[in-house]
Amino acid sequence: MNHVERFRAVMNFQPVDRLPRWEWAMWWDETIARWHGDGLPRTMKFSDVFDIAQYFGLDPYQQFWFSTTEATIEAAQHHTEGTVANMDDYRRLKPQLYPDHSASIETMRPWAARQARGEAVVWATLEGWFWFPRTLMDIEKLSYAFYDQPELVHAMCHDLTEFNLRLVHQMSKVCVPTFMTLAEDMSYNHGPMISQQVFEGFLAPYYRRLIAALNELNIPLIVDTDGDVTQLVPWLQAVGVAGVLPLERQAGVDALKLREQFPTLRMVGHFNKLTMHKGEAAMRAEFERIAPLMKGRGFIPSVDHQTPPAVSMEQYRLYLRLLEEYTS
Repeated sequence: MNHVERFRAVMNFQPVDRLPRWEWAMWWDETIARWHGDGLPRTMKFSDVFDIAQYFGLDPYQQFWFSTTEATIEAAQHHTEGTVANMDDYRRLKPQLYPDHSASIETMRPWAARQARGEAVVWATLEGWFWFPRTLMDIEKLSYAFYDQPELVHAMCHDLTEFNLRLVHQMSKVCVPTFMTLAEDMSYNHGPMISQQVFEGFLAPYYRRLIAALNELNIPLIVDTDGDVTQLVPWLQAVGVAGVLPLERQAGVDALKLREQFPTLRMVGHFNKLTMHKGEAAMRAEFERIAPLMKGRGFIPSVDHQTPPAVSMEQYRLYLRLLEEYTS
């Protein structure tokens, strides 16, 4: 099987020759800095994630993250954080948002050819309807705005939806990604940061519009939300979300129980990164813990967030050796 066939098969609960070997979140910048001292070529910078993945022998996955503030394929929005408190602030800021990504989309063209040959998996990331307003307002102001300024939240979500739909339409003419992720981060270690009522009133209508467009292109949507996603899963499935990541173990997520409750849920991650600096026995025990998920399909093992700087390059190579063993 080639890389695209393998990803699609495992996400459709079909047999595969082996599981994908993919690090969805890659590594912290401090981790790469440490690894330069461990022998990683210094020509490989933190931003060279595809090249570093190839250096370590991981499968070729190329991500395109479409910023809401700059015409780049990187998450670049820090200068807008917390700047909106009311509708007037948003109207003043709006001309700086929703950039033209035509040039960024054009850079996907050679990757579309590689994807068509099965040589690489292309995935695109959009910002979600919790992530984006929270970035503009900060979490406290947004939490009040759901109740005090609902028209402001809906205005931001409506405009983001139009932006995201334009991007999908433009992309479809150049490169249809194998899958897409939605950046949300709307849960923490005790569960969702919003209620189900807020989700259904402010987020769900916009999710449905995007997912309807993605379904026409056969693009599954995976939501990226840190923390404990357990309570969110049925809300997300109700609007058509295909899967979730990264299933952070230290937040109490138990993906084995999720699989029992939600047998069609696609999942990525769940390997506890906090075991990676503790040696082979600890890492092997972690792989054994998630082995039933790997055997059951619909799941791709990966570090449950970026590999931390406590992990040496030698320890990471050990993780990769075990990953190859358990995904074969």
